[in-house]
Amino acid sequence: MQRVMIIGQPGSGKSTLARHLGDKTFLPVIHIDHIHWKPGWVERDRAEKTRMTLDAIEQPKWIFEGGHSATWPERLARADTLIWLDLPVGLRLRRVLWRSLRYFGQSRPDLPKGCREQLDWEFLSFIWRTRNSACERARALYENAPREKTKYHFTSRTQVHNFLSDLETALAIGNLGIPHR
Repeated sequence: MQRVMIIGQPGSGKSTLARHLGDKTFLPVIHIDHIHWKPGWVERDRAEKTRMTLDAIEQPKWIFEGGHSATWPERLARADTLIWLDLPVGLRLRRVLWRSLRYFGQSRPDLPKGCREQLDWEFLSFIWRTRNSACERARALYENAPREKTKYHFTSRTQVHNFLSDLETALAIGNLGIPHR
């Protein structure tokens, strides 16, 4: 586990899982929102996002969470591990609402400075509208990933929690080839 690609729809826990994995493995974490947004919620243009993403995945080790699906093929080609967080839409909407309230007026750790959290009804509507189409794109990526990739498909919080617990055990016994500090 040297290059981990995490996909999932908004509110599925990609950023949280990436941070936990980074803490346990000491692999650098790349949040797509740092590539997608400039301070003040200014969106970068597509070409710049693509260039920044491709530059980031050239690094020898990483945990990369998030969208910009235009670069999924390149990310998957470099990744040795693919994690798909496929949690129910109701849970995801609750999580997005909760984080909006928790961080309201502040920048979350996975966002650039100057992107203050707000309650965004358009974003909540986007999550609802794309719940099926985004899931199908993720499913296609997951199902068509080469066999040599280590793949995880989580559909519940319990599965994610168990994965992290099992990972900690594997790291403790040196079973993943990742140096434990």
